[in-house]
Amino acid sequence: MKKVISTIMIVLVLFMSTGCADRKEINGKTYDSYGFLNEDTHKNKNIEYSVIWGNVFWAVALSELFLIPTVYFIGYSIFEPEQVKNSNPELNGVVK
Repeated sequence: MKKVISTIMIVLVLFMSTGCADRKEINGKTYDSYGFLNEDTHKNKNIEYSVIWGNVFWAVALSELFLIPTVYFIGYSIFEPEQVKNSNPELNGVVK
């Protein structure tokens, strides 16, 4: 029984470490993560964002227990910046 509890605790700690959004510096500017509630003020149309799957997991896992973390994860911290979008439309779809 101690091994089962220890294993569960280790897995939970690992999942907790994956549920964080990071600010990212791209071309000398720092971009923050955004969610559905602050998309208008934090999303930059020239930056590609990716889903933070750890936050999605925690939002779903905590949705029946705690409403506030779920609102935070989905509303303010579900997408994080990755890189600048390709701004040259002539290169879109080109195969070398």
